[in-house]
Amino acid sequence: MAKIKITTSYGDIVVKLYDETPLHRDNILKLAGEGFYDGTLFHRVIKDFMIQGGDPQSRGAAKGAMLGAGDVGYTIPAELSPALFHKRGAIAAARQGDNVNPERRSSGCQFYIVWGKKYSEGQLAQLERQMEMQAQQDVFNRLCGERREQILQLRRNRDQAGLQALQEELSAITFATVKEKRLGKLSEEQKKAYSTLGGTPFLDGQYTVFGEVESGLEVVAKIQEVGTDSNDRPVKDIKMNVTII
Repeated sequence: MAKIKITTSYGDIVVKLYDETPLHRDNILKLAGEGFYDGTLFHRVIKDFMIQGGDPQSRGAAKGAMLGAGDVGYTIPAELSPALFHKRGAIAAARQGDNVNPERRSSGCQFYIVWGKKYSEGQLAQLERQMEMQAQQDVFNRLCGERREQILQLRRNRDQAGLQALQEELSAITFATVKEKRLGKLSEEQKKAYSTLGGTPFLDGQYTVFGEVESGLEVVAKIQEVGTDSNDRPVKDIKMNVTII
């Protein structure tokens, strides 16, 4: 299993990369081998949530400059898997939002390491309900996109009965899909991790998780505690070097 080491002034973070996400694994190994990350910053830090880095524009950035828009000119196809989730210490790829990136393709270089929080059984149950509702909305919207021309034609024809029938059909498909695929449901492994380790379960299925911290989680703990400005950039720069080990 491939590993990288993220060296910071707070200590070293060793990350093992998942073979189940080969596109993301090979990409970060390529960039690390080229020294791409050396001198870049953890430019976005949110306490009890995550630490994010990998923006090439952060290297040598002026104090207080807003960061996060830098990239390498390409994105990576999503490699989403229910088995790879946002437990504390997971490393995942940043990306643009669904409104401009419905395929949930990953940034070619920016990543974040999860901190999150621990959840009670009741909180996880409530979160599951919210995630299931979101999954229903996502599936319904996708189906509407696939039937867009049909919907437009029915509207042009002012066929309200046809629109109602189509809505009922798509709703039935949506509910059946969500139930069959257990979308929005947490596995027992996820529940155990989120209740004992912590994490950010509401991001599952949204962003590609491609590795996890093997050692140095205490370094992540220290970084997520640092003082930040109004843009979540640490007041004192936290530089990184990334090497393959």
